[in-house]
Amino acid sequence: MKGLYTVLLLVLSNIFMTFAWYGHLKFKDMNWFSNLGLPAIILISWGIALFEYTAQVPANRIGFDENGGPFSLWQLKVIQEVITLVVFTVFTIFVFKSQTLRLNHLIGFGFLILAVYFIFKK
Repeated sequence: MKGLYTVLLLVLSNIFMTFAWYGHLKFKDMNWFSNLGLPAIILISWGIALFEYTAQVPANRIGFDENGGPFSLWQLKVIQEVITLVVFTVFTIFVFKSQTLRLNHLIGFGFLILAVYFIFKK
């Protein structure tokens, strides 16, 4: 159960992270955000990132094997990276329709899946 909670919290964390890191790139398309300066954009992103940390920190504490969780630190990091790419890919396809998912991206993702395999191999 701790493994499932860890993954779900990491997914939630990465959704917020993706919006904090890349969502502001669409502000130019929104009337009341379009004229904000960089300091305002940074503050908005920090506000979103606060929610990221409220999910990410518990995920790592729950999932870490030295805290009674099922994952080593290496495994937690690789899980987080794969979740980040999945969330980022979905976000990019639906929010940034001008960006194309190409074969080389899929090949790179395949290598990351291999990384997961090797990190989890005993």
